[in-house]
Amino acid sequence: MSCQCKCGSGREEDKFAFIDRIIEQYKNQKGSMIPILHQVQQVLGYLPEEVQAYIAEKMGVPLSEVYGIVSFYALFSTQPKGKHRVSVCLGTACYVRGSGKILEELQKELGIKVGETTKDGLFTLEACRCLGACGLAPVLTVDEHVHGRLTTKDVAEIINKYKDVQ
Repeated sequence: MSCQCKCGSGREEDKFAFIDRIIEQYKNQKGSMIPILHQVQQVLGYLPEEVQAYIAEKMGVPLSEVYGIVSFYALFSTQPKGKHRVSVCLGTACYVRGSGKILEELQKELGIKVGETTKDGLFTLEACRCLGACGLAPVLTVDEHVHGRLTTKDVAEIINKYKDVQ
């Protein structure tokens, strides 16, 4: 059986052996579910339903409890993410200065909507409330890199810059 995770093995049984090791490390600690989910996601890149079900079974909790945590915290994802995460600020300062148009241009340029990943796995498009760089509005980030004082004309150049960084 083959897996699509980032654990490098390509084998489903190795993925679950890795998860077992993480659970073993935390299982006797109160409030261990978030650190377990976080470590698993760091390796796999996301938390698909079968992984959530496996963790729930091993921890002796209902799947709904695990899913509740995964769906509540923005840190967790149930879908694979692209190599580069593009996040557009839609906070008040950015929105007033045109971030909505920036987002529309990104959707056209990448051919995806917010929350989706490009077919080549290179970009995931996200929107957020505030990036804390209001003086540079409108702002977007690509991974940890902040791009500010943007116009729609900047979008293609920014995307092309990260296409070359593979």
